[in-house]
Amino acid sequence: MRSLSFILSALLWLGLLLPAGAGPTLLPHVYGNGSSLAAKLGDDLYQSLDPKLRAFLRPDPVTVQNTEAPMITPIAVGEGEQAGGGVSLSSGYLDLINHLAHAKAIDRVQPGYFEQYVLNLNRASGSNSLPDLPNIVDNRFWTVDVMNEQASYFNQMIGVTLAINFSYHYLGAYRQYSPQMLAGKLVPINTFLPPGDWDAGVKAAALNCLNCALPMDGGQALFEAIDKMPRRPPWAAYVVPPNTDLKNLVNQLSQYQVLYFHGQLK
Repeated sequence: MRSLSFILSALLWLGLLLPAGAGPTLLPHVYGNGSSLAAKLGDDLYQSLDPKLRAFLRPDPVTVQNTEAPMITPIAVGEGEQAGGGVSLSSGYLDLINHLAHAKAIDRVQPGYFEQYVLNLNRASGSNSLPDLPNIVDNRFWTVDVMNEQASYFNQMIGVTLAINFSYHYLGAYRQYSPQMLAGKLVPINTFLPPGDWDAGVKAAALNCLNCALPMDGGQALFEAIDKMPRRPPWAAYVVPPNTDLKNLVNQLSQYQVLYFHGQLK
């Protein structure tokens, strides 16, 4: 066994090789595989549902389409009695959520960053292309701590929107409104939902997410971002119904989380 003095000498030697005041560890300037992460989140959310609710969904419920425009929607997969509920989202939606999650994480390093990016998004609302994050080459924005937080926000944002779309299957909204959604060009289901159906879906989704250890913070940040936009972009209708009171929605999610941890969210 090596002596303690040898180990201490080795550590001292290693310390001399490291520059004084070395900064935090940086990660590559890339995001994880959004398609795989979304599929894994979908599987976890599916498995946490009551078996009676899972019966309305396919065991592999998430499909990713390689399209630039941000979109997430409930779909039926298969034909006739073999059809099962699923959720389709676009690669553009994954890019959007990655950007918003990163902007929210950077906000701790540079206060006001999240709101700045949201305003940039609003100015680009007529285009399918997402604006770049401001000064994203700054190494402070790619530390391990920032990217861990980015990943958490990404999971929570994707999780709550997947869970809401799952609920459209087992609560019956997709069955009721899919003929109108699919009559010609795809229209977001949220365009047709009455407030009661939307509220029921949000509550069910909150329970589904919290059962998967996905807090409401990311969903709240996503809804706050849309609320900050003077003119909602087309993709917002895939996330929330038009004219939704988003401040009230954010408060609802907080209340659901409190109720959950007191064993009162059913």
